[in-house]
Amino acid sequence: MGGLFADTPAVGEQLGQVAEVLRGAERISVVAHIKPDADAVGSACGLAAGLRKLGKDARVYIGQTYPHPGNLRTVPGVDDITYGSHLPADGLIVTVDCASVDRTGLLREQIDAERDRVVVIDHHETNPGFGAHNLIADAESTTTIIRELFTHLGVELDSEIAYCLYAGLVTDTGSFRWGTPRMHTLAAELMEYGLDTRQLTMDLIDKASPRDLQIMGGVLADLQNFRQEGLVVSVFTIPAEALARMSQTTVETIIDYARVLEGSDVGMVLKQNGPKHWAVSLRSTVIDVSKLAQALGGGGHIPAAGYTAYGSQDMVVRDLIAALPTREERAASQHEPAAQNFPNANR
Repeated sequence: MGGLFADTPAVGEQLGQVAEVLRGAERISVVAHIKPDADAVGSACGLAAGLRKLGKDARVYIGQTYPHPGNLRTVPGVDDITYGSHLPADGLIVTVDCASVDRTGLLREQIDAERDRVVVIDHHETNPGFGAHNLIADAESTTTIIRELFTHLGVELDSEIAYCLYAGLVTDTGSFRWGTPRMHTLAAELMEYGLDTRQLTMDLIDKASPRDLQIMGGVLADLQNFRQEGLVVSVFTIPAEALARMSQTTVETIIDYARVLEGSDVGMVLKQNGPKHWAVSLRSTVIDVSKLAQALGGGGHIPAAGYTAYGSQDMVVRDLIAALPTREERAASQHEPAAQNFPNANR
């Protein structure tokens, strides 16, 4: 199947260029972002599997010392991922779903030093394009881009690759709650490969233990609301102890609550990674949180973005509130052309 990006000729040109670069390489190191989600792992494992069909030596790497979260254990190829701080000294480096070079974690130093052999494949609007070749498209998931890249490469899908691509698509669209008709076209094709989509979604998204629910209840009960510039900012905080005991699917559920909370304009989830060290997820249907996250050192999509912050909890919240767009800025932005909204920020 082709034509997922038929309405964007510039993306088609990028797809063709990157396909040619990949064809010319024998060894390809595929890098997914740290603290991976299903789109990161699905993109990386799916791409590597497709490249191996072309006779390439393709392997997946993640720049952290600890393994992927348990909800990703069913993604084909996930057990073959190499974790650490070193990549092979030769061949291409292909980053997938990494909105910025810092998302490559312990591999950043090597990628920074060897950008002439780096290919970037991503769907985050804020991606600056940090490779020698960049394929950055406005898409529901990075796996959507990988599917179209396979069309240019002549890679035939199989059930395992289809599982990888569907995993990224279903999670990054919130089980198909947001996106364009393209997501349904792609999902229909992937389902033809015999996927048990009900079980797949249960494994990736829906499972929660009694402990998860108890911890989540405490986090939700501590909701704080702030008003600034005519906006209501709702803040959920996940302390380090709770974060260490909670599954990734439950963390994502809390972030989803931040998105849909009635009466809230901006949802903010603070995930404590250490003393005065926070991973911040932002959600909104009212303002462009990608610009907000960029101003604070991060990035993402218009309705979903994230960044890393340092300081006390109160300080991090104050900095976010201080960075909110004013009424005048919001009024001016309403006259700008709207962009596609694909909300998973992977932070």
